[in-house]
Amino acid sequence: MRKLCPNLERDDALDTVLEVPIPEEMFSGGGGSRGSRFGCTGVKAWMRAHGAPDRSGSGEPCSMSRGELQLMLGVIGAPLIPLPVGHAKQSPSSVLCEQLKGDPIESSSAKYIVQQYIAASGGEWALNKVTSMYAMGRVRMTAAELNSNDADGGAGNGNSHRGGKKGGKGGAGAGGGEIGGFVLWQKKPELWCLELVVSGCKISAGSDGKVAWRQTPWHQSHASRGPPRPLRRSLQGLDPMLTASLFAEDSVCIGERCVGGEDCFVLKVEAEASSLRARNSGSVEIIRHTVWGYFSQRTGLLVQLEDSHLLQIKPTSGNGSVFWETTMESRLDDYRAVDGVNIAHAGRTAVSLVRFGDGQDGSTRTRMEETWSIEEVDFNIRGLSMDCFLPPSDLRDAKDAHQQDAAAPAVVKAPRPPPLRIPAVVAIRVGPSQVAAVNLDESSEPLIAR
Repeated sequence: MRKLCPNLERDDALDTVLEVPIPEEMFSGGGGSRGSRFGCTGVKAWMRAHGAPDRSGSGEPCSMSRGELQLMLGVIGAPLIPLPVGHAKQSPSSVLCEQLKGDPIESSSAKYIVQQYIAASGGEWALNKVTSMYAMGRVRMTAAELNSNDADGGAGNGNSHRGGKKGGKGGAGAGGGEIGGFVLWQKKPELWCLELVVSGCKISAGSDGKVAWRQTPWHQSHASRGPPRPLRRSLQGLDPMLTASLFAEDSVCIGERCVGGEDCFVLKVEAEASSLRARNSGSVEIIRHTVWGYFSQRTGLLVQLEDSHLLQIKPTSGNGSVFWETTMESRLDDYRAVDGVNIAHAGRTAVSLVRFGDGQDGSTRTRMEETWSIEEVDFNIRGLSMDCFLPPSDLRDAKDAHQQDAAAPAVVKAPRPPPLRIPAVVAIRVGPSQVAAVNLDESSEPLIAR
């Protein structure tokens, strides 16, 4: 990963520090300063081409259209987990020990599996020492199948395919796809910030403990509905304590399954109805959101993470509702110990989007993949303050204005009294002889004598 880029304007100037490290593949040319300089020139042109408002498909280094890249980054870039996980006052192990006896066999088995996972990840003592985290890595995103129509509900064929692209634009096995890098900062589960750059498009996301937000080049900053939730990428082997907290309380063991030749226990967690209602809007209703964790029987570590959610988009006219089902499946590999904590340094995520309903036969399926690797991980970052997790200024100003409007007391206008009818006063002429004296010195009230 390249963190510095030579200055393109002056030869004697200092190198430019990149906000998000870029993989070496983005730099063309040979070794030495000359090759690095030509490589940075190519990166600059690559960034300008993807940052332009209008992107044509001719001569651009990206193999996807702008809409396809936006869809891929919107789905895989910074997804959130279904449940808000706060910073627990008690450790997951102590909570598990208190609840093991009174729970059913499915719940008690799940809690025992989580205890084994905590021990395999480094132990409660090592996990509790971690107060903050920094991770930097690289990603490669590929579109395995875009907009394929399947009238029979199966894999589809060439006759049923309409307007889509099958077979992907450079599959993961062929080394194609769009490459990029990301940087993740985290302090407690509810404080995190992610910056991701893929093919010149940068997305930012984060949470300050009160609101989770996302910012993209094609959309303004917007906040997610409901309470702030942790980043799903942190569950992909980067934060074992967060994973243990997610599966510690409401998970159940639903059986066993072999994943990649590894026998695993399968734990299941479903989002509560209250959490789903908080994320609904007027036209969008989230029906369910479920997470499955596959824990190795041999090592106790998390081998695979899978989640699926189904939402309904209600029509504004007389057409039927449209349903979207998103399924994400992440395989975790290459566990290494960092300061006594086992961290997954590589993995692959496969995503499937299925659209059905609206009175149409069959469904529209979109598949995409992401392979990722972790280059650097560090814990207990000094100087990581709350300022690092603040939302964008436009979103912060809108939130402050909304809070002021909500906190301001309601002003109730008193009803206007009816007009008073004053009877006509007959003018009386008063002569000077009728006024005797007005004494203002001896009394606080004037005395008038006639």
